[in-house]
Amino acid sequence: MPGNKKKKISKAERLRQLQEEEERRQKEEEEARLKYEKEEMEKLEIKRIEREKWRQLEAKDLERRNEELEELYLLERCFPEAEKLKRETRLLSQWKHYIQCDGSPDPSVSQEINTFISLWKEETNETFEEVIGKSKLVLNLIDKLKLILLETPPYDLQDKIVTQYQGSILELQELLHCKFNTATEILLRQASTLADLDSGNMEKVIQDENITLYVWANLKKNPRYRSVRFSETQIGFEIPRILATSDIALRLLHTHYDHVTPLRPVPTSLQEHTSTITNLVRDEEKNLEAAISKEMQEECKQEENESNSVHEEEIKVEDQGETEVKMSSVQEEPEVTKCELEMKLISETVLAAQLLLLENAHEKPSDLDDNEVDLCQFTTLGGVYHLDILELPPQCKPMKGWMVVEILKEGLQKYIYPPETTEDFETEYSFPPIEVTLEVHENVIFFEDPMVARWDAEGKHWKTDGISNVSYKSEERLITFNLETFGPVTLIQDSHINMPYQSWELRPLDVNKVLLSVTTIFAEIQIQIKENLCMLASIKVNNKKHSSILEGRWMTPVSFITALKEAGLNIFPTRHSHFYVIINYKVPLTEMKAYRQMALLSSAFAFGWSRWNMLCDSKKVVFKVREHLRKEEPIEDPNWALLMFSGDRAQRLKIDEYSDTFSEALKEETEFHSTLYHMVKDFASEEAMEKIRSSNDQFIDSVGHMLLLTRVLSYS
Repeated sequence: MPGNKKKKISKAERLRQLQEEEERRQKEEEEARLKYEKEEMEKLEIKRIEREKWRQLEAKDLERRNEELEELYLLERCFPEAEKLKRETRLLSQWKHYIQCDGSPDPSVSQEINTFISLWKEETNETFEEVIGKSKLVLNLIDKLKLILLETPPYDLQDKIVTQYQGSILELQELLHCKFNTATEILLRQASTLADLDSGNMEKVIQDENITLYVWANLKKNPRYRSVRFSETQIGFEIPRILATSDIALRLLHTHYDHVTPLRPVPTSLQEHTSTITNLVRDEEKNLEAAISKEMQEECKQEENESNSVHEEEIKVEDQGETEVKMSSVQEEPEVTKCELEMKLISETVLAAQLLLLENAHEKPSDLDDNEVDLCQFTTLGGVYHLDILELPPQCKPMKGWMVVEILKEGLQKYIYPPETTEDFETEYSFPPIEVTLEVHENVIFFEDPMVARWDAEGKHWKTDGISNVSYKSEERLITFNLETFGPVTLIQDSHINMPYQSWELRPLDVNKVLLSVTTIFAEIQIQIKENLCMLASIKVNNKKHSSILEGRWMTPVSFITALKEAGLNIFPTRHSHFYVIINYKVPLTEMKAYRQMALLSSAFAFGWSRWNMLCDSKKVVFKVREHLRKEEPIEDPNWALLMFSGDRAQRLKIDEYSDTFSEALKEETEFHSTLYHMVKDFASEEAMEKIRSSNDQFIDSVGHMLLLTRVLSYS
């Protein structure tokens, strides 16, 4: 049919359509090219403007850098001022002890402590109760000496003083343990008179805040009496038949302190480093004094020549008056300059000491024996359990109204188990490990089941061999294990179990008072800091409130840190910690500057952990900051600003904590600054800046010290 036939397109028409399509395609391509070029030009222009703006900001920052650093230097004088106060306090300590007149020796004076030791050695036949009474003073003296060594900066400690103090500590520790042994012997001589009516054996428990003594004397030698339990508790031993039939006594002396682990040496590298700086500044001081002295001599010589050249009496007197005025002004000048140099000396040594707190060791301790406990990785907690099998001494016997006792010249003797040779024993006897059940100290927190270590007297270190079948009941706080040979044992925990931290926050509470919160995988620890004191505010373990005897007790920072570590709450990395924990390494100088300046601002600004700190390079740190002047509880989602700091430059970032990617882009309408102080000054209120300027020197120093020791920027 004609109507259904398609109309044929002519060749010319087809060519025309193709030409139009080609023209349209070319036009679209040209438009796309022009659009692309325009966009690229706009991007280049934006980048050019940004680069120009960046150069202008850098130039502006460079222009005011010296002024800002000078202002920061004046603000950071609080650190040397605080160190001066601490030095004065240390110097006054002897005088304070003298005016107390309590009869106790000053442990820092060798003559007094040596006299005390000699006199106590001469005292004999002291009962256990009497030794416990004296032990309070001895432990106090040991703690004082340890505190002096910890609180005194290494650059102020002389080698002979360190040797003297550590020698006194060791002598007091050895003498105290010797006294406990003698008192145990006196107690065991009376075992027959103290025997239990039911079992016929002697059992004695003596408890004190610092020690707990459990003693059992085998008087009946009943081979079926193999389970020794003290005072209806589960604490005790399961003994083999050979011991059940021997003249022996079992002693468990739990000292809540550790006098077995060797004292840590004072780091000599720190002394050498800081002494170099000290010598440089002292040389500068001597050179300045020599220059001033020379200037004074020249002034005097000049005035003398002038006075000799004038013969009139009136003019001569007038010249002498001028000389006196000039001399007094020259004398005043060296006093001021000398004071400035003293502050510079203290400032440099404090800086060096703070920087070395953040430097990591280059080598991991490697000279360890098999099964030896690495004390850089593990910490002893809850004191030491001295487990002893003792030979029962001769018993007191009544005779004609007297009590007669044979006193052995060699004193208290240990029963060797297992014996060195088994030839003298019948083959039916075996010497299996002894099952021991101990109670874990109530004031210590174990976040995982504790490990047991025994003291190796020959190697002078803790070891984990010779111990088997360890089981721990956390609710009852009882640990049971089998021990091949008796001796001192202790419980150990990984020192870094709470590292790295999950988050942290530093928040003002009041005038010269802040709260530092550190959240770990197991716990949330809150520390209050005011002036030169610290306190454990609260602790949560596995999101549950946990009570601690440290709560509410204000202590100096050094004492507080020691107490937290002894309680198992270790959030203080050492120079070896990076070998055992994956850390977010930051350059020590950058980290130190950040902590010092955060401490300066801590009275009016809150700081917090940022996830972007992991993504910036090691020369920079990123953290949250916001002004916080009120005492109310923190807002759930506060308006934080993100700051990035390299030690020499601070900037406010455009991104926030919830951005998708990390960027170092600068926030609009903000500038670079050389310090954190001047950075926050751009958006801070006048009230906040006034609080910062009026902060207490010791408070700033304490906050800085706590930040330096927790290292929240590299261990979070």
